[in-house]
Amino acid sequence: KILRRYLLDNDAEVTLEAIDKPTNKYANDLEPMEAGLKHEEYITSAINECYATAYEIHDFRTMQMLDWFVKEQGEEETNARDMISDYKLFAGTPQGLYNLDQKYLTRTFIAPTMPM
Repeated sequence: KILRRYLLDNDAEVTLEAIDKPTNKYANDLEPMEAGLKHEEYITSAINECYATAYEIHDFRTMQMLDWFVKEQGEEETNARDMISDYKLFAGTPQGLYNLDQKYLTRTFIAPTMPM
């Protein structure tokens, strides 16, 4: 939403394409977490590429807007790594899995805000 709003505010044309239904099949509970981390790393690299391009062409407004995404992706990768580590350490028992479930149930979504 933030990126789309930024593009619209700067007279860029935005086209939203269809997203294919995922076809992933996982052999265990750890595989989707690892796939999630890999996806977060991919998103981080795409944001970094956008930032580098903005830097090269001295587009400071875009760099400022992307700062939020750079910070957010750092947090997302950390969360994904922590979840994988927690799972490897504690999910070997029903009690451990229950405790992990309780831990992650306490996370709440906070809608992104970004000063412009």
